[in-house]
Amino acid sequence: MNKIGVIIVAGGSGLRMQSDIPKQFIEIDEKPILQHTLDLFYKWNSKLDIVLVLPKNEIETWKNIVARKNYKLNYKICSGGEQRFFSVKNGLDLLNNEIVMVHDAVRPIVSEKTLNRCIEGAIEKGSAIPVVAVVESIRKVLENSSEPVDRDNYKIVQTPQCFKSSWLKKAYKQEFSDRFTDDASVIQEAGYPIYLVDGNSENIKITTQGDLKLASHYLGN
Repeated sequence: MNKIGVIIVAGGSGLRMQSDIPKQFIEIDEKPILQHTLDLFYKWNSKLDIVLVLPKNEIETWKNIVARKNYKLNYKICSGGEQRFFSVKNGLDLLNNEIVMVHDAVRPIVSEKTLNRCIEGAIEKGSAIPVVAVVESIRKVLENSSEPVDRDNYKIVQTPQCFKSSWLKKAYKQEFSDRFTDDASVIQEAGYPIYLVDGNSENIKITTQGDLKLASHYLGN
């Protein structure tokens, strides 16, 4: 059994990207964003067990892309749910590993150092999520006004979020809640601690046209 399993969640649409195709299929340098992400993980560790979670109606689309590009990496595919919670839960059913990483398909620029920190943290402490500092001033919006807050008290959360598989599987037996914004929130609701590790600023989630241009620059370098 491989020690590490990875769930890559590719449930996005093209709405904010103003695209007719789901953003994970948009190409950068003639490769879909999703392919960049898969390649990144295999370059880091070719022995990973990977599960790709796609919307049910997009699985055939991806298979057609793979066939056209003669893309032959080894991974499993399953269909997602209406919320990310159910997509991850479906992916978990296909893995039997000590450590599970959950990653956004549209984050193709996570660094090897970040990946190593996440794994080391999860092995040592049971959980590890990558974060970066808030570098701009932020304000809390109130009913009729707003107020400044200390940005040093906040972090921007990235993926992959990494956990002991036993923690993650137990946490995903909970009923779904609107409070679940990511895997860390599901784990914490189940009573497990969350540990933070340094992420990398290039590890952006590609959501808008501006993100796409920035990602193209990073991937080109």
